[in-house]
Amino acid sequence: MSSLSASTAPPSVSSSALEGTSEAFEAATVTVPLSLPDFYTLAVSDVMGWIVIGTFLLAMALQWRGVTDGATYLAAGGWALFGVFWLWVAPHFFYEAQSPLQTILSIAALPLCLYTGYLLVRGRTSLLVLSNAVAFMGLIYLPAETVPVFRTWLIETTAAQTHFGMELLGSSPGLNEGSNGYLSRFDFDPDETATGRTTYIVLACTGIGSMSIFGGLIAAVAAPLRRKLAAFALAVGIIWILNLFRNVFVGLATPHGWFQYDPLIYVTTEWMGSVPERTSFLVAHNFIAQTLSIFALIGITYLVIKVLPEVLEPLEEALFVLTGTEYDLAEAVGAQPVSDGDSQPVRADGEGTDVGSDQPADRP
Repeated sequence: MSSLSASTAPPSVSSSALEGTSEAFEAATVTVPLSLPDFYTLAVSDVMGWIVIGTFLLAMALQWRGVTDGATYLAAGGWALFGVFWLWVAPHFFYEAQSPLQTILSIAALPLCLYTGYLLVRGRTSLLVLSNAVAFMGLIYLPAETVPVFRTWLIETTAAQTHFGMELLGSSPGLNEGSNGYLSRFDFDPDETATGRTTYIVLACTGIGSMSIFGGLIAAVAAPLRRKLAAFALAVGIIWILNLFRNVFVGLATPHGWFQYDPLIYVTTEWMGSVPERTSFLVAHNFIAQTLSIFALIGITYLVIKVLPEVLEPLEEALFVLTGTEYDLAEAVGAQPVSDGDSQPVRADGEGTDVGSDQPADRP
């Protein structure tokens, strides 16, 4: 999410850069694009993102060819670049998005990514599955951000469905063009609302970020295609529905001022440097919705594990990076191995084979 000025109009910027790392945009009666410095931050982040994903993909190609040492060192370099990427966008989350959670996570990502690369170089090649997951995540997310037709469809479809949800609750503001150029702005009359403000949908409001996370994890593990597709459909379906609930909640809380209470106004104005009228948006979106999304992702992960327990492998690697401790998540969550009748278990180090396949066993 990024704050928008309602008074001055800086030079226009490309919509892809505008949406790159944003969660949602709040608009006053008159809305304008991001500030020029923030535009450059997001534009450079797009380029950096493609470089990072390209590095991971090349490492994955070397792994498939059996060049483990080359894949390991290249993936380690990719993790270092990934950490720099997150540090680069941290100012955007702090100054523009005014999101404490995203700011903290983006800053913490640098040492964690560097540590992951260090572990790879020191011989923990099992982390390559986590590298592959990041590569697939990027392949899902970045095209959605940079291909205009796909981006337009996602944003405007989400906006239309969110508006339908508002109508079910007795509110029908209509849709018009937002500052991002899409038919995605909820056209509340500022004279008839408590705050005089409204919201509009951008790419990240579609849930594509969360979908790419699960898509990457699912694609990176060795498992039959049937169960991979089932797990992906389950995750995407739940994310899409919950995301619409979130959009409706934020979209109604903002204009109607559901959280315009003095203690909350004090927090958003004195601690976050916002204007009083934005309090309901910041509380609904940055505090409530983002916090609940963490619990939602945990719940979706549990359901995906029931269908595709193989995703525990990259999750265990991620936990090792965070804690330095080996975990057996299968035992912790009670996940049972799935017998498909056409495959044998594949170890994390790649030993073992998939019956009926002439590909290396560690190929996702």
